Amino acid sequence: MSVPPLAAVALLTLAVGCAGATASTRALPTPDASTVDSLFRDYAGPDSPGASVVVIHDGQVALQRAYGLADLDQRAPATPESNYRLASLTKQFTATAILLLVQDGKLRLDDRVVDVLPGFPPYLREVRIQHLLQHTSGIWDYEDFVPSTQTVQVKDRDVLDLLSRTERTYFPPGTAVRYSNSGYAVLSLVVQQVSGMSFARFLHERVFVPSGMPSTVAHEEGVSTVPRRAYGYAVGPEGFIPRDQSNTSAVLGDGGIYTSVVDLVAWDRALDSHGLVSAQTQTLAWTPPTLPDGKVSTYGFGWFVDDDGGRKRLSHHGETCGFTNAIVKYPGQRLTVIVLTNRAGGEPWRLAQRIADLWLGTSLPASRPWPFEHLPNAH
Repeated sequence: MSVPPLAAVALLTLAVGCAGATASTRALPTPDASTVDSLFRDYAGPDSPGASVVVIHDGQVALQRAYGLADLDQRAPATPESNYRLASLTKQFTATAILLLVQDGKLRLDDRVVDVLPGFPPYLREVRIQHLLQHTSGIWDYEDFVPSTQTVQVKDRDVLDLLSRTERTYFPPGTAVRYSNSGYAVLSLVVQQVSGMSFARFLHERVFVPSGMPSTVAHEEGVSTVPRRAYGYAVGPEGFIPRDQSNTSAVLGDGGIYTSVVDLVAWDRALDSHGLVSAQTQTLAWTPPTLPDGKVSTYGFGWFVDDDGGRKRLSHHGETCGFTNAIVKYPGQRLTVIVLTNRAGGEPWRLAQRIADLWLGTSLPASRPWPFEHLPNAH
């Protein structure tokens, strides 16, 4: 079965002058879809792992495309419904799970983790929930303790044992920023401990179902399945090779969600409509902390946050075995761009930014950095 050289699936809907749109959103241009297609030539080959892309403007799908293959063995084309492993784009969902428990009155952001989670290492007694959310805990990344030769997959609960292999933090909690996947693995355990249900079930019942995301799953091998699953690949000496799982791919809290750009449209609407957490709480999640030295961080709760040419920009990248993804969101302009790919490498955040710039009509350099590029250990 051959795959068209451009989009395997394409849908273009222009949302101009929608009722209720602000003057700033109505003023955004609507680029031609072929301009976006040209950015994804490397993903559109008949034998290549692919990409799925969506542009959401003023709550409506403005552009939706898919390129290449979701499964090379089966020659299954990528579609907007293909479900990719999100990697670190998962962190915004983990943060939302914590905020739901805070909203329920079952947890406080300034709670000490050691008082909430049995087995949390005693030397981390001053680490608070908000430190984990904001990457200001100073705790080591669990991946530093996992040898590349290990074949047994790490689970979230194993992270506590891995953190016990050291007795120090990079800095006193709350004083600096260092990206750590450990923090979000621990947060998934907090959700489980406080809610009394598994992290995957909590996400399903409290986040995915209410948001209208029927195909999204925090995947546990042998427990759940991923419909229309995209499989991961890397570039080998003679072409693309399977690279779908690593020894850390089973950790859920920092990167274990599979979803599609179709479901992420529903997620974006849930954020904008405050269907899960209140507007006040969402604003808190999108506000980075000021550190004791007066510097402002670039990380809120599950999102990088910065100023991009006078516009508030929310973003995140995700890199894991066989998948590389990106999201960029401009809440003031009600514009979101999401790029999911099932291949290692590449810079989909550059593509997402270039697409966003097309809609924004900005003259800023396309090569300007994303905030994660300035944060230690961000990967």
